[in-house]
Amino acid sequence: MAHIRPFRAGDEPALADICLRTADSGADATGLLDDDDLWAEIFVLPYVARHPDLAFVVESDDGRVVGYIVSAPDTAAFEEWFRAEWWPRHSARWPRPPAERSRQDGILQYAYGRGRADVPYSAQYPAHLHIDLLPEAQGQGWGRRLIDMLVAELQGRGVPGLHLVATADNAGALSFYPRVGFTPLPSSAGVQAFGRALA
Repeated sequence: MAHIRPFRAGDEPALADICLRTADSGADATGLLDDDDLWAEIFVLPYVARHPDLAFVVESDDGRVVGYIVSAPDTAAFEEWFRAEWWPRHSARWPRPPAERSRQDGILQYAYGRGRADVPYSAQYPAHLHIDLLPEAQGQGWGRRLIDMLVAELQGRGVPGLHLVATADNAGALSFYPRVGFTPLPSSAGVQAFGRALA
């Protein structure tokens, strides 16, 4: 029977695959970049490296990981760690592009810019999350259950608020988050941020 369990070492390849297969505003991003590995190295693997205790997965009845939620309880501290420790390990593989000529260039510029400025929303909502489910696991309540599990864990640590940022064209995400207690926040062009008070 499918269930949620804590992340454990060895789940990383499955999480990277889920990240890739949902990275294009919820759709499969395979082949959109020159290097498919880039998505996970920015959007999921740093989180399980830094905060494995705040990562949970959905495991199907045949033992496959089909969804996950990951989080950082202190966004400002996480972004600084990403800038100082995580991303330098990858700079040789993915040099900083001089200009944004492709989607991959834009993602790399985002990665190289992390931890270099104040993080929006982090004063009121210091934690942030990423959540992804394969299509086969969607529409069954797993997203809500993953968020409930993470919220309970963060509340137990005294974290006062949680936020996330979705692309503005991800219609599924934009309709989902208000249903699980998140409020839209003022956002930059092309994205929609949401916050949820946990106190």
